Amino acid sequence: MNRETLRYGGVAVGDRLPELKIDITTGLIVGGAIASRDFTPVHHETKAAQDVGLPDIFMNIITSNGLMGRFVTDWAGPGATLKSIDLRLGAPNVPGVVMTVTGEVVAKDDAAGTVDVSVTGENNVWGTHMAGVVRLELPKEA
Repeated sequence: MNRETLRYGGVAVGDRLPELKIDITTGLIVGGAIASRDFTPVHHETKAAQDVGLPDIFMNIITSNGLMGRFVTDWAGPGATLKSIDLRLGAPNVPGVVMTVTGEVVAKDDAAGTVDVSVTGENNVWGTHMAGVVRLELPKEA
């Protein structure tokens, strides 16, 4: 994690963020669901998930959203301000998979001081779990 905040002028379109591997565990899935007050059984009970055709419980979108935001803000530093996340879900994250998160700066807005980062999270079993764009504001001064 970057302890220094990136500055707007120091970021360029095409910059790639350091890859992050996340072990998907039962605790991460259940903890994320509970923290976001999502009590849907498929995020807590194996049998409920199996009844809908999956081998085990699976991650909810709110946890995925949080992991996407964390990935970008860890890179940008504590002085960055998250402005928006546009997230699309794909393959499920279940316990035992590893999700690799990658990102690239795809746009800058000089007037607003914002940076758009395209983010993808691929799991090692079914492929793309999440894809989207995170917009954040970076300080302009040096």
